[in-house]
Amino acid sequence: MPSSTPWAAAPSEWQTIEAARRRLEHGDTGMSLEAFSLGGRSGQCCGGFVNVLLEVFPGSPVTLALFGAGHVGREIVRLAEPLGWRLLWHDSRDDAFPTWADEIPRLSRHRTTDPAAAVAELPAGSHALVMTHDHAEDRALVDALLRRGEACASLGLIGSQSKWASFRSRLIEAGHGAETLARVRCPIGDSGGDKRPYAISLATLAELLPLTAEAKHPDQRGLSPAVLRATFKRATPGT
Repeated sequence: MPSSTPWAAAPSEWQTIEAARRRLEHGDTGMSLEAFSLGGRSGQCCGGFVNVLLEVFPGSPVTLALFGAGHVGREIVRLAEPLGWRLLWHDSRDDAFPTWADEIPRLSRHRTTDPAAAVAELPAGSHALVMTHDHAEDRALVDALLRRGEACASLGLIGSQSKWASFRSRLIEAGHGAETLARVRCPIGDSGGDKRPYAISLATLAELLPLTAEAKHPDQRGLSPAVLRATFKRATPGT
């Protein structure tokens, strides 16, 4: 029976497409070697294996992970959108995200109920801003982000100096040293006393821009032919 679509992909091709889509959805940048069996489970009878090297590139060398979809968080997303950064927007509430977020390219929204799990899934080198509606949630996120070490390129926390003093003592009790805690910028968004969300957001991005200035795309994509041949040789069963 002819296919209803312009072309019909083989099962291994569909498996490759699905693997690529999963990596894009989870923001898994970099290379991975996928191996697919060509046996009956994949709808083919020829046997053997096919190896596919997938490489996912971010749309921008800068990833901003924003935790909190309140007034300041919304203004930051609006202001950051023209910069072309990849935006990962997290909030633990069901109805926190505005409908206009659907129109922003390079933005993905995540309902986050487990701070540690959400932080663990961030791409290495992400810049994080923590500004949720709940202090306990803020502290859990900062704790998890600090435990990722240098994998988190920068970390900013919204709030007052007294809030940070309270957080700092609790984080020391949790095992973080002074050098680690010095990586946290708090307060963020020094707007000269202007408390309007737009002013705070503008000041926050102004602080963040110099921290992202060194982020660059890799000069070379993919592997050299010699390395590629050796990689596939090691991955092929029986060799």
